[in-house]
Amino acid sequence: MSNRRTVTVVVDAQGGDRAPSEILSGVVLALKADPDLQVIVTGEADIVGPFAAGHDRVEGFPTTQVIEMDEHPANAVRSKKDSSIVVGCRLVKEGRADAFFSAGSTGGAMAAATLVMGRIKGVARPAIATVVPTAGPPAVMLDVGANADCKPEHLLQFAHMGSAYATVVLDVAEPRIALLNIGEEPSKGSVLAQESHALMVEALPGFIGNIEGRDVLAGVTDVIVTDGFTGNVSLKLLEGTSKILLGQVKDAMTSSAINTMAAAVLKPSLSRLKERLDPDTYGGAPLLGVAGVCIIGHGSSNARAVANAVRVAAQAVRGDLTERIAAAVAPN
Repeated sequence: MSNRRTVTVVVDAQGGDRAPSEILSGVVLALKADPDLQVIVTGEADIVGPFAAGHDRVEGFPTTQVIEMDEHPANAVRSKKDSSIVVGCRLVKEGRADAFFSAGSTGGAMAAATLVMGRIKGVARPAIATVVPTAGPPAVMLDVGANADCKPEHLLQFAHMGSAYATVVLDVAEPRIALLNIGEEPSKGSVLAQESHALMVEALPGFIGNIEGRDVLAGVTDVIVTDGFTGNVSLKLLEGTSKILLGQVKDAMTSSAINTMAAAVLKPSLSRLKERLDPDTYGGAPLLGVAGVCIIGHGSSNARAVANAVRVAAQAVRGDLTERIAAAVAPN
């Protein structure tokens, strides 16, 4: 699906709980994995300068400000124009880079991408998407936090954007799209859910109807559409449940000598399960609907998560994700 053309990704070296060491280590991993990747790192001069000097295909772009986690996102973007996040988005806007990644302030990255890169023509509201593991292939769920209050037409656009992302990043030729609801019948749920269902039936190829919360991980769909409030609660529940279950399994496997012996036999299978459930496997969460590729990472992102996020960013660029979304949401 994707070609191997050279892609330039801007990485915010200042963003995240483990910055800059884990961020820069992740860049190194990404460069080793992709010979056609180039990276611009934004951040303090004494950090990005030496790093760029020591690595091929890396450019350091010094910045003097950082958007902190507790700052008001839009205000910070407007007042800190030389922050590592704002400058990174500006480099994409100006065409000097193809994509941007940050594990820093989620709100700051969202605001900068929206205000600096701008929205794709026709997009009412950008949405945060995430890849979730299922009993089958992984699925895309959106919105997971950008828009707490939505209208049916917003959810329809989320569906189009999620479908494009599933095609480009998950390599699904004809994505199945479902609406998250409290019942499978079209008459179930809130007014938003009922009106969205009617709209999707009429306007959305690939729509398979409603699914309930128990079906999110069942592998019955490729794209799960919901409002940002419901999506965020669902995502945090999935992440918390996964963490607790894996912890309980680990405790059980080490609770006795016999269990420890059994764990040694099961270790390969358990490692594969952990890999599937680990959000770091899928990189960061894309902000879909902005005029450029923007990937937002967890604040606790380690080097592996950063490398995967950069990989996904490059894959999205090579798969013409922005152009696909623009074509999908263009007025008829």
